[in-house]
Amino acid sequence: MTSRLRELRRPNAPEVSAIALGVWCGVIALMPSTTTRLLLLIPPLLAGLFYWILLRPSRWLPLFFFLVLLVPPLPFPLGNSGIHVAPVCALLGLLASLVWIREWRSWSHPVIVALIIFMAILMESLAFAALYSGWEIAMGSLARAVLFGMSVFVFIYAYAGPVGSAPLRITRFLFALAVAGALFACADFYFQFPAPAGYGDQFVYLEEGVFRRAQGLFYEASTLGNFCAFFLVMAMVSLFRRRQETPLSRASSHLGAVILAGALLFSYSRASVLNVCVAAAVLACIHRGRPRRSLMVLLVALVAAAGAIELAAPKLSANYWGRLLGSFSFFGQSPDQVLSGRVGHWQVLYDFLAREPWHAVFGIGYKTLPYSTFVGSRVIADNTYLGLLVETGIVGLAAFIGLNIVILRTGWLARRSARPQAQFFGEWIFCFWCGQLVQMLSGDLITYWRVLPVYFWVLGTAARLTREDA
Repeated sequence: MTSRLRELRRPNAPEVSAIALGVWCGVIALMPSTTTRLLLLIPPLLAGLFYWILLRPSRWLPLFFFLVLLVPPLPFPLGNSGIHVAPVCALLGLLASLVWIREWRSWSHPVIVALIIFMAILMESLAFAALYSGWEIAMGSLARAVLFGMSVFVFIYAYAGPVGSAPLRITRFLFALAVAGALFACADFYFQFPAPAGYGDQFVYLEEGVFRRAQGLFYEASTLGNFCAFFLVMAMVSLFRRRQETPLSRASSHLGAVILAGALLFSYSRASVLNVCVAAAVLACIHRGRPRRSLMVLLVALVAAAGAIELAAPKLSANYWGRLLGSFSFFGQSPDQVLSGRVGHWQVLYDFLAREPWHAVFGIGYKTLPYSTFVGSRVIADNTYLGLLVETGIVGLAAFIGLNIVILRTGWLARRSARPQAQFFGEWIFCFWCGQLVQMLSGDLITYWRVLPVYFWVLGTAARLTREDA
């Protein structure tokens, strides 16, 4: 009888959860403000999402990729472009990974060591940011370092975390997201949709009027161009692999390449086009003596994309190709104008280091140049290497160069693996990162926090497959 009474008194988990949810809904209903009601909805939604991820920790990664690539920032007045929900998903993935920590493998890898060292230098530079530029700018620098840290976590998870979906399956999902984002970017440029939140002031001046360069769902056009270049390189690498070793059929790859090439052209990012050209040249050197008919098919597809733009918007096409060819024709006469004022910005930073060379040792604080007047004026470095030299010093630049060396080495070792999938991912990241190193001369690519996690997932997958083959 006593045991029966204890059993009746024992709370039933589903019943308790239902009662708690009912009470919470009642509290929400009593709130007079709609904004307050929406804010009160967030905790139960996050709790349910966390429980769903906790059941299978690999679930957070596809959801994170969807949010970070296809969901625009929320139009709240915070930062340059508003609040984004993707970091919340990354935090839930981190918490779920800690719960499943026993399922992890060894973290020992040169890329992880290099990433941790580089992250430590970024965090150390925040002290100089606060000293020279004030704590408000330093807090902004901290936020940007944390955003870069998400890519670090994605690499570590891809390399050592619990095994989830097959890599090629996730790659197909990523390619679908990329094509969807590229389609929206093309429509965005043609119809000039209102920007959902903050955006870069990047415009094209035509006779018909002034048009905002295609940025898609990203903050600015160069990020879109860099992202399109990444998957165009994947399409090129796929041409040199057997069908079962690649995530897509030839037809799907070519069709996606046309859409991605169109978005790349609408982004007006000349550096991203150069990125693709460098990656293609590296790929051709790797497979010299092995011409493929499919490569000609891809080139025809890219020409078709340019031809479609020529038919749809001839003046836009003429402006684009004139701008691209003019970059080579008039570079010797007016390099600053060809490089959109970058030479003038670089001169300001060079004069600052020549005037106060001791700052070149530890820097003035990560990501302070665009927001602080410490160097004399606010400057956008538009050069990853020079920006890191000024902001993190020789120490930070050396750590970054070391990181790039181990990234290339990891990709090269993966492409020489006996496992076909490791070869595919290794060749993809190796060729793309060679182009990335060149594009970093004209942009601060490590601030592209919404696309860097995808790149580091491919790198981590290549490293993981290489280890499993050993």
